[in-house]
Amino acid sequence: MTETSATTETTATHPDKPVASLAMVNLDCADPAASAAFYSGLTGWQVLHSEAEYAMIGDGNTSIGFGRIPGYAPPNWPDENGGKRFHLDFYVDDLASAEAAAHALGAATPEFQPGGERWRVLTDPAGHPFCLCVRS
Repeated sequence: MTETSATTETTATHPDKPVASLAMVNLDCADPAASAAFYSGLTGWQVLHSEAEYAMIGDGNTSIGFGRIPGYAPPNWPDENGGKRFHLDFYVDDLASAEAAAHALGAATPEFQPGGERWRVLTDPAGHPFCLCVRS
C-alpha cells in the first residue's frame, strides 16, 4: 500500500467529523408490546410508545424500539445460520449528504425504501441493514 492510498483509506474510513450519531436500536420481534414490557421491567426504562406494530422504551438518553415482523421466529442459541434480528438507526442532519457519505464508506441503498424523506434504509458492506433518519 502506498502512502497516498493509506491516507485515502484512513480518511474514507475515519472521517474527522462523524457523519452520523446513533439514534436508537430496533429489535425485530413477534409482539412489540410484550417485548417492551419485558425490557422495561429489566432495565427500569419507561415505555414511551406501545402499539401492535411497534413499541419503544427509553431512559431519556437512549431508546430501544421493537418492531413486529410477520412470521418472526426467535433465534436459536447458538445459531450460526440465523438471519437479521436487529438494525441500527442513526440521526443525520441532511439525508442526501449522509447517504452519499455512507456510500463512500461502502454502504449500499436497497431498492425498497419505506421511509420516504424521513429515513433511508442502507446496508453496510457486510449486508446488515441500518437506517439514516432525519433529525427532527
